[in-house]
Amino acid sequence: MTENGVNGSLDQHCEAPDKEDAVVNDSNRPLKASLVGVKPCKEHDTKITAKNGEGDVIPYKPRPPLLPRQSKSIRSGSVEEMVRNRTLRNSQESLSDPVETGSSTDSLKEEQMVAARDGIVVSSAATITNQDSSVRPLSAVTTGSPVFQERGNSLSQYEMSHSQHNDPKDLGVRPAKLRLSPVQPSGPLPTLEKNFVSATLRAANRIDRDCLDYAVLAREKLGERLHRNLSDSRLLDNMGSDSASVNSLRSTYSVLSPIRPQDVRNRSFLEGSVMGSGALLGAEELDRYFPDRRLGIYITTWNMQGEKGLPLNLDDLLLPTDSDIAQDFYIIGVQEGCPDRREWETRLQETLGPYYVMLYAASHGVLYLTVFVRRDLIWFCSEVEHATVTTRIISQIKTKGAVGIAFTFFGTSFLFITSHFTSGDAKVYERILDYNKIIEALALPKGLPDTNPYRSTPSDVTTRFDQVFWFGDFNFRLSKDRSDVEAIMSHTEGGDMGSLLEHDQLSKEMKDGAVFKGFQEASIHFNPTYKFDIGCDIYDTTSKQRTPSYTDRILFRNRQADDIKVVKYTSCSNIKTSDHRPVIGVFQVKLRPGRDNIPLGAGQFDRGVYLEGIRRRITRELKRREAMKNHSSSTVCSIS
Repeated sequence: MTENGVNGSLDQHCEAPDKEDAVVNDSNRPLKASLVGVKPCKEHDTKITAKNGEGDVIPYKPRPPLLPRQSKSIRSGSVEEMVRNRTLRNSQESLSDPVETGSSTDSLKEEQMVAARDGIVVSSAATITNQDSSVRPLSAVTTGSPVFQERGNSLSQYEMSHSQHNDPKDLGVRPAKLRLSPVQPSGPLPTLEKNFVSATLRAANRIDRDCLDYAVLAREKLGERLHRNLSDSRLLDNMGSDSASVNSLRSTYSVLSPIRPQDVRNRSFLEGSVMGSGALLGAEELDRYFPDRRLGIYITTWNMQGEKGLPLNLDDLLLPTDSDIAQDFYIIGVQEGCPDRREWETRLQETLGPYYVMLYAASHGVLYLTVFVRRDLIWFCSEVEHATVTTRIISQIKTKGAVGIAFTFFGTSFLFITSHFTSGDAKVYERILDYNKIIEALALPKGLPDTNPYRSTPSDVTTRFDQVFWFGDFNFRLSKDRSDVEAIMSHTEGGDMGSLLEHDQLSKEMKDGAVFKGFQEASIHFNPTYKFDIGCDIYDTTSKQRTPSYTDRILFRNRQADDIKVVKYTSCSNIKTSDHRPVIGVFQVKLRPGRDNIPLGAGQFDRGVYLEGIRRRITRELKRREAMKNHSSSTVCSIS
């Protein structure tokens, strides 16, 4: 080989040299080669040629490598220092060489590992180049090259595959040229935060299986429950199978499902769909919003004693702290209500906030009955009807009687009645007459279809509805002296009121079948709610010394057994502006799909009460913040 430029290509690589051989790495004659093919020596069928300075082709004769010059570090230092110095020098030469740093084929170069005389293996480039920069080395384009076979893999994978043949621990291999491999994570990547927002992840039109067309859902297997609730509380469960991070689903998905033009054509706004499938009150829509087909109902009854001043805060009445979630319906029945009924309704709206709207409100004298519905459920309510009955001989005096509200939600009909019966310890018969008059005279339903007319009775309004809740001040007392009642209460432990309810007039009459036929009541584990001194927890201290009694009750009746499940039945002891304590009941009610003959309410609600309640809520919050600001600025000293 002459000193002129050599531009040759090695088509194959024979067996590795012996340990006595080494690679020439002289500064006067740098030797580099490019591995273009690795084949066994038996298949050698090509010739290695080179060109001299005049352009003549001469055969290339391989020469045995010369012994490397031993540096001072090898003579006097350790092997590790030699390898470290050699590696540092080669890496600096590679970074300073413009051909090396600017080449696009650096990832295709392979270092050939050879053995030194003393058993130490060093590496040198296998590409033969010349000092003349005008002569370019041939590219390794042989299809049999292992570099091209591994090109689709990452660098780290390629190195791992070759490390199986050349174990650095066994051969003492030390790379002579610095090679930077891709950075690999040392541990698991951190999870995305809930507030993570990325423009590439925003996909409002990306939907999961629960948002597919109705036609596709209709073809699914029979008996498979369709969990299609898209409300905010169940969004993560339904969309957890997407490739995006579960924690960022709230910011990347829309809770609105797409609407098909076919549904827009077929649906009627007032009476659902004219087609059999896709009805607004049908099973598909019901399973979408209520996968378990259970509706949460919150009922409270309270005799306000006609007080003009309302409690400063009604949160304890409607939103107790021991409840984990709010309910779908809020039904509030009031006896001897405050004179300003509109003020009372506005206060209720202010307490429940923007999540709820007042679906309907009715009154009979000082009897108030108000129905609040979760705002996104008003489309599935039918038209609302109400009726009133007075039990007084003189009809102009409307302090005793009943008011009822009836409507259909999906395919389940509801009837809510609040009433105030005749007072007096011994007037049990009069109270039974009040009950009989109400069930016969309450004219409901009027225009709503009966969901099950074969089980209805003309003489009893409560048999014409699927789910009935009757609550109020029934005025049934405890048939026992006050001293005996207080003695029983003092010995009662763990909320077991069985010994006290043995003297309850209502429980006795219901057991005999005289009143509230077919109704049930949850177990009572709270103290009597009547009669207290206003503003304290002491029972009546006036001259009448009335006996504590369970006058305020919540009863329920259903057409199908176990349709109503009791979640809570208790009293609210924090509101003390009346001589009665409010009674609270929380229920889970079974729902059924509806039919197209049910006239919808078209989403109607009391907009005036809604706006006024929200305005007051905002004003109250601003005042609270201003008070906190003034309190913080009025401190004597502050530490910064």
